[in-house]
Amino acid sequence: MNVLNKTYDCIVIGSGHAGVEAALAAARMGCGTLMVNFSFDTIGQMSCNPAIGGVGKGQLVKEIDALGGEMGKAADKTGIQFRQLNASKGPAVRSSRCQSDRKQYLLYMQDVVRNQENLFFLEGKVFDILVRENLVYGIRLESGQEIYAKTVVLTPGTFLNGKIHIGKKTTSAGRIDESASNKLADSLKSLGFELLSFKTGTPPRIDGKTIDFTQMVRQDSDEVPVPFSFLTTEIPETQKLLSCYITATNLRTHKIIKDNIHLSPMYSGKIKSTGVRYCPSIEDKLVKFSDKERHQVFLEPEGLDEDLYYPNGISTGLPEDVQEKMVHSIKGLENARIVRYGYSIEHAVIPSTELKSSLESKRIEGLFCAGQINGTTGYEEAAAQGLVAGINAALKVKNQEPFILGRDESYTGVLIDDLVTKGTDEPYRMFTSRVEYRLIVREDNADKRMCEHGLRLGLISKERYDAIKEKYDVIEKQIERLRQMRIDPGEGINKILTENHSAPLRNTTRLSEILKRPGVSYEMIAPFDGELKDFSKQIIDQIEYEIKYQGFIARQQKDVERFKHLEYIKIPSGFDYSSISGLSIEIQHKLKHFAPQTLGQAHRISGVTPAAISILMIYLRKKLNNGKF
Repeated sequence: MNVLNKTYDCIVIGSGHAGVEAALAAARMGCGTLMVNFSFDTIGQMSCNPAIGGVGKGQLVKEIDALGGEMGKAADKTGIQFRQLNASKGPAVRSSRCQSDRKQYLLYMQDVVRNQENLFFLEGKVFDILVRENLVYGIRLESGQEIYAKTVVLTPGTFLNGKIHIGKKTTSAGRIDESASNKLADSLKSLGFELLSFKTGTPPRIDGKTIDFTQMVRQDSDEVPVPFSFLTTEIPETQKLLSCYITATNLRTHKIIKDNIHLSPMYSGKIKSTGVRYCPSIEDKLVKFSDKERHQVFLEPEGLDEDLYYPNGISTGLPEDVQEKMVHSIKGLENARIVRYGYSIEHAVIPSTELKSSLESKRIEGLFCAGQINGTTGYEEAAAQGLVAGINAALKVKNQEPFILGRDESYTGVLIDDLVTKGTDEPYRMFTSRVEYRLIVREDNADKRMCEHGLRLGLISKERYDAIKEKYDVIEKQIERLRQMRIDPGEGINKILTENHSAPLRNTTRLSEILKRPGVSYEMIAPFDGELKDFSKQIIDQIEYEIKYQGFIARQQKDVERFKHLEYIKIPSGFDYSSISGLSIEIQHKLKHFAPQTLGQAHRISGVTPAAISILMIYLRKKLNNGKF
């Protein structure tokens, strides 16, 4: 097919983690979709650390998978180390993480894109977004050729006005040896977008054959890896898993960095952009945590076929000769050979408050933005946004209502709501601490939370939906049985309880009450009810969570209900806040600037008081009842 002579439902600019999920979602929803990128060979590229998941991020990957996205399946197929983070803590903060084989992950995603129905690819460089009367209608390529579409999803990653810094050297690039998208940035400016600048970075890559691992602490993969995708029953034993290694910087390392910090682009004045607070460069760590004598460095493998390691913890933009000295001062890296030097990178972002909750631009109808252009950092945050943007682009084409996830039902909903309601003045990273209702939006129940959305959108099959419903029917029946089943005091049960430091029974007790006790597991009580079955670990875990945290879960659900009505009260577009007496000038300005779509969003804007929300709610309800809106 000659892609240049076709009008598409959706064009996706970029093919990173946001672009891939956006394009796949739109195509799977039946839209003719064109993905445009410099090269097919960089689809799914892991520009920084070849890892998926992490604290707060694993939950995003589970939700992507449960909605029919691809990242979780790709991680399972290409993973070379799996770890469950916060495993000793409660289920609300447990997060999955894996190291992936960088090349295999990229090839997996390319294969999926290549074989996806309704999805086409074009190698090219986009210079302009075509807009007429604030409505997007296509793109213009570097060659001058125009391609038309009903919607456009913009996912340029770090390429938008990208600048790479190594010491005093600055290169216009989005990745090492890949040119930046400066003309596309100019196009956005001409459309009236304000462009901000954020900074991120990456460490040097090290030849594994030159690392002395005997001086480091080995960190193995979990004995039983937990998959990301709900469709993956287990990671096969034949899938080779590698170890990571832990070392640390020292006072000598710190002296080398401090003596040369004036050469760092962050501290020489070359970079004035805002950096990542939660993943700082080694220079930032020494300035902000000057009392620390050491900082951990995790040596993480990049793949099975290349002996290359990613030293997580020493991201830097220092000159190459200083990087050599710094690396060689670290225990186990004395003779290490640097294959590629680390660098700092600046890139353009738009204020995320320019977007609706659907990730559609408030300024340009039909233009959606996802990933780092919205001010986020991380593959998982990008992929989650890409999936939602792709879904909403498809719904826009079909003239259907946008897909908006609530804060009470997903990490993805929190991520997007934070961006569009509060904005961000630094690269945004997802954490469990950002999520108010984390006990009811856990990793393990993402399939339950997302399955109805996935089915309705056409992103998961009826068979998969039915299997999920059947799974949770089993869980609910077992929970109810444990709440009904009683057991009398006896030598068997009391022996188990005392051995696990729990008081023996003195009266007839429900099995659910016994299971609530600290240190008591489902397996301990199963022998005392002949009908309890040998379920999978995933089902057993959910039964335990729901019973042990019953009180806390009920409390969070009450909180959800208390505020949920605010999310259903819509604020008309272009609403005149100055017409409401009782709202301060400051609050009027904030509401006008952020343009919340619902009263719930207005409630979360910093500085908008509960009293102002009450006044606004009364006014809106009165107008609605009078049929004014």
